[in-house]
Amino acid sequence: MVRSVKLNSGSSLPILGMGTVALSESQQQVKDALLTAIQVGYRHFDTAMLYGTEGALGDALVEAFSTGLVKREEIFVTTKLWITDNHPAAVLPALRTSLCKLKLDYVDLYLIHWPIAAKDCIMTVPTKDQILPHVDLKGVWAELEHCVEKGLIKSIGVSNFSSKKLESLLSYAKIPPAVNQVEMHPCWQQKQLREYCKNKGIQITAYSPLTSPAPEAEVYFNQRIAVLKDPIILAIAEQHAKSPAQIALRWIIETGCIPVPKSFNKSHMSENLEIFDWELTDEDRQKISTIPQVRGTCGEFMVNEATGPYRTLQELWDDDGDSVAS
Repeated sequence: MVRSVKLNSGSSLPILGMGTVALSESQQQVKDALLTAIQVGYRHFDTAMLYGTEGALGDALVEAFSTGLVKREEIFVTTKLWITDNHPAAVLPALRTSLCKLKLDYVDLYLIHWPIAAKDCIMTVPTKDQILPHVDLKGVWAELEHCVEKGLIKSIGVSNFSSKKLESLLSYAKIPPAVNQVEMHPCWQQKQLREYCKNKGIQITAYSPLTSPAPEAEVYFNQRIAVLKDPIILAIAEQHAKSPAQIALRWIIETGCIPVPKSFNKSHMSENLEIFDWELTDEDRQKISTIPQVRGTCGEFMVNEATGPYRTLQELWDDDGDSVAS
């Protein structure tokens, strides 16, 4: 069974999750893959309105619960508030829509997907004219806190937030964010952000922990970063008789962060779970720290040079990443 960490909300979060972005798979294929994941031992599932997989996850959970495969309290479900609903009045309706698709009474974790608001871009990236000049994060956060009080959410958090944006959020939050989900892997190690979140008691979960996105997803990425082909990762994998994916995932959990890799392949699912009974060496970690750093996540689609709220990539990311790991 996958071990868990205790969040600042009191909830327990399994330290390995499963991503559910479906770029070419049918809803039935996603459902079948998620049932397989539960069977092999996954208990933490990460979805979002944007991904279009809340319904498939809900169908898989209904079947898993009804057949006695797992109980509701054994499963941790994360979903996210998309930028078109990043308005105070839209929070509760969006959450209820997600709960309906998931067929759940509550979600374990609900994240603000991006620190931006937009219009008319359901399940797609926004164009420049769809980005709104202001996002009322204070009002949105207050509504999320009310949803916690209503019992509809166990923990609340954010995604793609820099240290500076978290600092602003903490200045008015009555309930602090439990999680910040960001791109993180050996080629983008997020040292500065990791240190900040650790000091503030905010858990980092890592999306795209193995990178190499499918061609259909390249609109979201600046470039295809091949963690699994990095020569340092390959050499360490050979020394340990492990796969490159296992080395990358093990490195993430040893930093205290939680990876959420996406694979609908049963053998890869099982392989990803086999990272808990061994460790990297100090030499391994030192070598990984020398890997050149480059952000993969594309942020250009969240920038509007004319009306903001972020007019440059620097304003969006606040220079949180490390140009070179240290």
